[in-house]
Amino acid sequence: MQKLIKKNVTILLVVIIQSFGLFGQPIKNYSQQIKSKISQVENNLAGWVKIVNVPNKWTLAERMKYYHANGISIVVIKDYKIEWIKDYGWADIEEQRPVTSGTLFQAGSNSKSLNAIGILKLVQDGKLNLHSDINNYLKRWKFPYDSLSKGRKITVANLISHTAGLTVHGFGGYKRGDTLPTIIQILNGEKPANSEAIRSMYEPSLKYEYSGGGTTISQLIIEDITGQPYDEYMRKNVLRPMGMINSSYTQPPLAVRKNLLATGYYNDGKAVNGKYHIYPEQAAAGLWTTSADLAKYVIETQLALAGKSQKVLSKKMTELRLTPYMDSSSAFGLFILNKNGTKYFTHGGVDEGFVSQYVGSIEGGNGVVVMTNTFNTALYDEIVNSVASVYKWKNFYTPVIKKEIILLDNELNKYLGKYLFGADTVLLEKTNNRIHIKAGETIQWQIHFTDNTHFFVTETNADLNFITDTSGKVKGFTMNDLTIIKIE
Repeated sequence: MQKLIKKNVTILLVVIIQSFGLFGQPIKNYSQQIKSKISQVENNLAGWVKIVNVPNKWTLAERMKYYHANGISIVVIKDYKIEWIKDYGWADIEEQRPVTSGTLFQAGSNSKSLNAIGILKLVQDGKLNLHSDINNYLKRWKFPYDSLSKGRKITVANLISHTAGLTVHGFGGYKRGDTLPTIIQILNGEKPANSEAIRSMYEPSLKYEYSGGGTTISQLIIEDITGQPYDEYMRKNVLRPMGMINSSYTQPPLAVRKNLLATGYYNDGKAVNGKYHIYPEQAAAGLWTTSADLAKYVIETQLALAGKSQKVLSKKMTELRLTPYMDSSSAFGLFILNKNGTKYFTHGGVDEGFVSQYVGSIEGGNGVVVMTNTFNTALYDEIVNSVASVYKWKNFYTPVIKKEIILLDNELNKYLGKYLFGADTVLLEKTNNRIHIKAGETIQWQIHFTDNTHFFVTETNADLNFITDTSGKVKGFTMNDLTIIKIE
């Protein structure tokens, strides 16, 4: 009972602190000019869309409250250096541990960016050929080619550019205390693995198809080629050389780091069971890091590209890494954004209860890292947009302008109900004369109509349209090329 009372008092304390705007940890001894920039970033959050005649900017405190975000760490990079770091909120509410510069967050799929550097280091050292059959390097397990691959071989380049045509988009991780599968069991989809076998969907080198499964195969390649545990190879050859001394791929994380680990939280404010999940799929989702360490990676990438550093990869190899492999975006372990001729490199990460994002400019040494222990990606997009606007990144923030129409309350009823997408249920419910899309732990989006069938949500830029029959009855809705059918 005492523990429950303490927890409730702590949560109430968080609400009070956020209500009065005391959400950020003390600012370091920065100049007044930098403090002004920090304040501007905190007061100019914005989404991908600007709604006509509606306030379209928020404060960070407002958005943390809106998204039930517990903790955030932001790093801004300027001229190839960290200009400022600021931490907000709680690493763990119940323990009353605030986020600090030493707080470790799960990096999610940002793990793939560092993994690609580990692979390319082996290529640079002459131990791997990017364009050879992966089975030339796999020793403990061989990829089982079948008719779906149409006789074409998967290469190492395919694995780290998501062009191998493989299954398994991502991984859910394992609760603390669960029996963890071996990497071979994960690849074969054998219990206790909780994901399906990693197999061909179609022939390799056909098109981009995001696959954490393919990244996991590259993890095994690193172990088989080097004879070292994956986390040890990455620590010695990638993390430490870049100065990421607080970062680790070790899963489960070492007990000595317990007081540095952030606890993951869902959008309803509930903590992840056991505080965080374990990811034996280390290369795809297993990195624990600080925002400052992740910023060091961004800066080293920029310096190496400019020929000013080669702590791990040379200028030539970095140029290759940042070159899209088959399409205009997907490079080796990251994505290239072309903003009207100005290019940036980026990746995002989502683990259970954690989301993060980094962006770096190809030229000029500018960037941002956002790490959080919440489960909503819209918040980090809004923070990145604010940094880009305040620091005047060329062509980065160009919002879409939309005009919203307000439907009468009784007009909204035909859209309400239960919808089905695959095996998942999506609810459309009405609150305060507004419709919200609700799905799982992560999605609660307010609908904004542009006409009776077209709508948008501020959390993600997607083409959204209701499907109606000839009588006007709603049968479902589309989200880009996906169809969600109404069942009730």
